[in-house]
Amino acid sequence: MSKMNLPNKLTVFRIIMVPVFLLFLAAPLPLSDTYIRIVTAVVFALTSLTDMVDGKIARKYNLITDFGKFMDPLADKFLVFAAMLGILVRFDYLRPVFVWAAAIVIFRELAVTSIRLVAAGKSGLVIAASWLGKVKTTTQMVCIVAILLEPVILPWKAFREYHVLSYFTIAAMTVMTLWSGIDYLKKYWKFLDPEK
Repeated sequence: MSKMNLPNKLTVFRIIMVPVFLLFLAAPLPLSDTYIRIVTAVVFALTSLTDMVDGKIARKYNLITDFGKFMDPLADKFLVFAAMLGILVRFDYLRPVFVWAAAIVIFRELAVTSIRLVAAGKSGLVIAASWLGKVKTTTQMVCIVAILLEPVILPWKAFREYHVLSYFTIAAMTVMTLWSGIDYLKKYWKFLDPEK
């Protein structure tokens, strides 16, 4: 690891933090709900920030590597998938709605990753994240943090008992996930010719 550049170290750090985050979120630890919510939100937010930082550093200082190209998006997906699964395990009151949102997010991420691999294999094309993809990622991060912190930072009944913010951000995340997924499919469907 000492030979890795800083962006790649941040990517590896993000992967290492995934089980730490999931341990606090999903394991039956003898800690208060408020403490668990705050710790997991902080770990998730700081870990997510490393994604923005490592990319900027890699581009600014020309530290882009094949390892980074492969592992950086994978690390993002590990973190988001872990958060989705952890939320399903811990927050049963959201489960009937959130299970559908999580399925859409996971399906979309796997589908777009597959399209990227096929496009790269057929034409060498590297599909960069679109603005819709960036908005989708932002709504996923906001949704996860909102679910974790809503009853802690918003003590009113509408938020503590009815989870208004959680449901609103789940809806926004789901819409943006579908929209960006459909956008990728429309743009790159030509690489998925069933006759070849």
